[in-house]
Amino acid sequence: MWLSRTVEVQEKQRVVDTGLYGVVRHPMYMSTLLLFLAMPLVLGSIISFAVTLAYIPIIARRIRNEEAVLEKGLKGYAAYKKKVRRKVIQFVW
Repeated sequence: MWLSRTVEVQEKQRVVDTGLYGVVRHPMYMSTLLLFLAMPLVLGSIISFAVTLAYIPIIARRIRNEEAVLEKGLKGYAAYKKKVRRKVIQFVW
């Protein structure tokens, strides 16, 4: 699967649950999603709105694949998922 190609657990990697990682599990994806959501407003472009609509399912699939790899190979990730329920946006997703 091309979306999970670069996701791997490194030796001595540990779960981080502080800072933004204590609020959502994927703060980097949260930032990119906010950027993509702002683009149509800033640019006033229908094309950028279409790009945003295409980005959402792509990133959702990427997150699913990444979490499967992390849950399988990273000790403590399953407990982290229970502790931090939201993937990208607090109270939403």
